[in-house]
Amino acid sequence: MHFVVVLIILQMPCLALAQDSNVVDKIIKIAQSDNQTMNHLDVLTNRIGGRPIGSDAYQSATIWAATLLKLWGLEVEIQEVGELPVGFNRGPWFGKMLDDDGMTLHFATPSYTAGTKGVQRGHVVAEPKTRRQFEAMKGKLNGAWVLISGTNDGYPIDISEKGEARRKEIILKNEVISRYNDSINRLNRSNPNNPPKPLKELEEAPALFYKEMIQAGILGTIQSSKVPINALYPRSYAMELNFYTNLPTCPDIKLDENQYQIIAKKVQERRSFQLEFDIRNHFRPGPIKYHNVIGIIRGSEFPDQYVMSGGHLDSYDVASGGVDCGTGVAPNLEAARIIMESGGKPRRSILFCFWAGEEFGLLGSKYWVENNKDKWPNISNYFNRDGGPTVANALTVPPAMYDDFAKATERLNEINPDLPFTLNRRQGNPPPKPATPGGSDHAYFSMNGMPAISFGTGDPKGYDFNYGEIWHTERDNYNMSIPEYMDHTSVVMAIVLYNLAMQDKILSREGLYNEETPTTPQPLQNVRRR
Repeated sequence: MHFVVVLIILQMPCLALAQDSNVVDKIIKIAQSDNQTMNHLDVLTNRIGGRPIGSDAYQSATIWAATLLKLWGLEVEIQEVGELPVGFNRGPWFGKMLDDDGMTLHFATPSYTAGTKGVQRGHVVAEPKTRRQFEAMKGKLNGAWVLISGTNDGYPIDISEKGEARRKEIILKNEVISRYNDSINRLNRSNPNNPPKPLKELEEAPALFYKEMIQAGILGTIQSSKVPINALYPRSYAMELNFYTNLPTCPDIKLDENQYQIIAKKVQERRSFQLEFDIRNHFRPGPIKYHNVIGIIRGSEFPDQYVMSGGHLDSYDVASGGVDCGTGVAPNLEAARIIMESGGKPRRSILFCFWAGEEFGLLGSKYWVENNKDKWPNISNYFNRDGGPTVANALTVPPAMYDDFAKATERLNEINPDLPFTLNRRQGNPPPKPATPGGSDHAYFSMNGMPAISFGTGDPKGYDFNYGEIWHTERDNYNMSIPEYMDHTSVVMAIVLYNLAMQDKILSREGLYNEETPTTPQPLQNVRRR
């Protein structure tokens, strides 16, 4: 009897290894024969669409992700993270120039800014830069579209008290400059034979007479924008809105710079023409709550130890969030589905995290970290994907983690020889632990000493992907993804997450950060985004 017991004990590691191998075989087979990654991305971007927190689309995405995870057999937590005082939904937008050179206009508006009152048509004027100019044209402002200075940076005109104070300051400076220029003009006229003395340039800021122009009856403002057009919204702006007292009323149009120049030239030549816009931006009375979605494959042996992976569920809405962060959401969903369909029963828990409000200041991941301090010591690693549709093809890990990652990644090069995977041992001294948040949802994990090593990505087949020309712009759509890379990334993630969850221990933190940096948890800080 004792011999049988000993034999069984000796066989247990072999049985576990056989189970691991069988599950990985199934993961690869499912991923190659029935990969659903791009189907998930299609629903998220083409059926649900752009999804800032506070929108109906974000709430739909929350329900959709949670429902899928439940259907696949995961435990699901829907965590309330916060609320906004006013919600925002974007509808269609159209515009055209009406004259002999008529054209369809290429433009966008930032989120949480006003739409038109139905179809609105009007003439065009350039904004006044001085009080004298305003008084001279205030009658003409009624029913006009106003060209304003500056170049679109994605954000709406700053209508806060600080923004209004800044505009008033510039108006006063321009009054001084105008009086100086008047004196120089008189001097130049009185001395026509002398070389004219130069005038001073007026200072510029977009929509200097913003409130006065609205009171005068303008239809909206138009600012030049580089292409592709980006359209964002500042956290402070949205948080200060009240549905019943201070909703924006003036459309804030960001127009293709080439069309802007054509229109500005016509205005300068005092030509007669009109612009017509139909912009359907809609506000919702709040409070509007927003949530994280956490899918859990509960560990069979170490349920209170965690391998984590995630991306942010929200996006900007001038496009559909296909890249930022549909390319994080879809592979995480598919990795969860594949592991469940393979019958994998990991020894420790795997958490798939779909965060709220990353674009609004890492709100969802910050909330989770802040409210799960008891889990910090038991997190093996948090993998974050938020960088586009390039393929997960590398990991660079501290030396103390290398052997464990070598076991977790050893079969990745069996999947597709055209997409090889490389595991690198980190060289040199460990980096200091971050003291301030970075640009994505790994930040609060790293700040508080938890491993947040993520996959390196690449474009080995040369699809010429350029994240910079898509990020936060109108081009952030489904068609910018790369299906071959997305499908492969899902199976890479599934295998690595499952294998790490099957190992005898969580990953070592030795050499993760410079030990001279503080090891006590750092206080969670608010991310300040305009």
